[in-house]
Amino acid sequence: MELKVDRDLCEANAVCCGLAPDVFELDDEELLVISQPFPPGRLERVQKAVERCPKNALELLS
Repeated sequence: MELKVDRDLCEANAVCCGLAPDVFELDDEELLVISQPFPPGRLERVQKAVERCPKNALELLS
């Protein structure tokens, strides 16, 4: 599975970073960085991050 971020929508609220900090992080310019491929054991947390993104900027692709 692959994660995609829509940079036009992302406001760097960091909700995803709180849910899966080993997959999502903000860089020095407050842009979202996604570790890919993410560990399969983190799928549930990644799905929660996608669902809870306040701007719907994340998409999980199969």
